Amino acid sequence: MKKTLLSVAAAALFAAAPAAHAQWVVIDPTNLAQNILTAANTLEQINNQIRQLQNEAQMLMNQARNLTGLDFSALSELRAALSATNQLIRQAQGLAFNVQQMETQFRELYPESFSASVTNAQMVLDARRRWTNSLEALRTATQVQSQAVQNFAADEQALTDLVNRSQSAVGALQAMQATNQLLALQARQAIQAQQLQLTQDRAVALEQARQVAVHERAREVRRRFMGSGTPYTPQTVNFYGNP
Repeated sequence: MKKTLLSVAAAALFAAAPAAHAQWVVIDPTNLAQNILTAANTLEQINNQIRQLQNEAQMLMNQARNLTGLDFSALSELRAALSATNQLIRQAQGLAFNVQQMETQFRELYPESFSASVTNAQMVLDARRRWTNSLEALRTATQVQSQAVQNFAADEQALTDLVNRSQSAVGALQAMQATNQLLALQARQAIQAQQLQLTQDRAVALEQARQVAVHERAREVRRRFMGSGTPYTPQTVNFYGNP
């Protein structure tokens, strides 16, 4: 650009030389060239400033896109599904999930041995309660299984929505928020799997404890039937008086 302006200046100087000679106008070529160079430098600086402003404007636009939030949240659906499963566990009948209550009930219904003070009627009643606990534990496990199946459809829809929004994200913030929600969905499914495993293991443990109690109750019933005295000894009986 500088070379072009210098060429233009030189051409203008030579073109104006005859007229200047006729009118007695003195032109300083050096000063004119210097002014043209100054104008060229000024124009180049202005162009550089314009490009810099354009770059800054583009950078601000990119930052705005990166800071654009995601207008979608699957949190309420995830919490609702998790809450439904928790509600089933809280409503579970039978042996309590509370540690202290469970310890008391377990020692009462699943003793290591039956004392003499426990009546036969009480043992029958306790056996019925143990059977009920096993039944309710199995019922809770199947309810949690059913709830997990119902959650599959909602999980599939949430997964589809989140993946679509992640792929169409206009900036880093939207992509990160979509990814965080995908991780939340994965965490909710992991918690649900733990809940399901917990209820299944609980049902198995209570049934095993019931079987142990059944064996111990049978042993106590047999002991009471046999008594603590001298057991019966068979004797030979002579009905006809023969020696």
